Formats: sequence, structure tokens, C-alpha cells
Amino acid sequence: MEWADEGFVLATRRHGEHGLVVHVLTRAHGLHAGLVRGGQGRRTRTVFQIGNRLALTWKARLAEHLGALAGELLHGHAARFIDDSPRLACLAAGAAMAAAALPEREPHPRLFEGFASLLESLDRDEGWARGYVEWEFALLAELGFGLDLSRCAATGRTDALTFVSPRSGQAVSAEAGAPYREKLLRLPPFLLLHAHESRTEARDLLDGLALTGFFLERRVFAPHGRKLPAARGRFVDALGRMTTISAE
Repeated sequence: MEWADEGFVLATRRHGEHGLVVHVLTRAHGLHAGLVRGGQGRRTRTVFQIGNRLALTWKARLAEHLGALAGELLHGHAARFIDDSPRLACLAAGAAMAAAALPEREPHPRLFEGFASLLESLDRDEGWARGYVEWEFALLAELGFGLDLSRCAATGRTDALTFVSPRSGQAVSAEAGAPYREKLLRLPPFLLLHAHESRTEARDLLDGLALTGFFLERRVFAPHGRKLPAARGRFVDALGRMTTISAE
């Protein structure tokens, strides 16, 4: 068995004295793992940094084997913002979420492209926090747990949608949700299909993370006895500190 593909490094762990087991998100083969022989060497470690985009080859005698993975660097994303801790936290969160939430060896080309777009926004230092929330929103949909934000669950209205029901994952209008606002999740305007605003408020970003995090935890992780990756929590904390500072 053998394939060649492009992919992003999501996670690595030591294997023996010299090897690395590397998890990558590929365009055509989805989340995939492989053994990089000599992966703990200085040069190879540089190639297999989280977030790097690689040209990959994978080989194994049988399809179910771990297989041997080799890669050539196409683009080193993390090196562009190595001294920017919030952007690094965003990268780590996205990689950890993809590695933890996606089923192995199933192609998800839209999520691959979404992850690529997120890394490009991190490179540009432009819109990456909003891009991360939108990527998690897409992750929910790709896993079959998409939220219905097209109309109010109670009235059918398509305007003034400001809440999301934690039970159904459907939008709720301001009027219908007012009596239950303490029990509902806030819907940030930028997640609506008809949203055109160019500026995203800090509160909206945190509300977006609370919204996607709630449903990812309840529908994706908790049924399997797992929690959201710690890297995501660190990113939420980092973003919260940024928004607090900017508001002072």
C-alpha cells in the first residue's frame, strides 16, 4: 500500500529512540498517522513541526498498518509567528481539535481547505480569531452536527436571530428568546449566512467559541467519554486576555 498527498502536521509523539509517530491532515486521505524513522533528528524535527504543510508519502505492507511516513516541507507556517503566543495558541488549538475530532482515514476536503485558510490568515495576522470560530462551526457540520441558524425555531422568523437553543442547535429570535435568555447561548452575528459586517467585536469572538465549544463537547467528545483538548482551552484563555487588554 502506498499513497502520495499534501497534508498539515497536527501532532507528533516520540517512538523509541529515534522515531516519531506523526498525525497529519491530508487532502485526499483525511486524518492519517505514520511512523517517521529518524524523526527525532534535528533536521527532521524542523520539517515535522505542527502546522507545517508537507508533500507526504505513506507506505505500508497492509492498509491497516501504521506505515512509514516521509515528508518534504512546502510551507512552514509556525515559523512566521513563532514569537506571537496568541497566534501560536490558535494554531495549536486548531491542530488539536482536528486530531481529536476527526475520524481516521476519512477524507474531508472542505475541512482541509478550511484549515489551510485558517493558517493563511494566521500568516497574514488578519481575521484569524474569527476564522478559527468559523472553522469549528464547519467542523460541527462536517461531523453531522451542524447548527441550524437559518430561522427561529419558535416563530420561523429569519431576522433578529440572537440566540441558539442548547437542546436543538437551532437559532432563536430576540423576541422569542427573551424570557429564556439565561438558558440560551448567544449567537454572534458573524456566523449568520447573511452577515455583512466587516468588524467582529471581541465579545462576539468569545461568544462564538462558547457556542461551538458547547456543541463540540456535548455532541462530539462527551459521547465517547472525552473532553475538549487542553490546547483549545489555552487558546480561549489567550483570546480572553487579548480582548480584556484591548478593552482597557
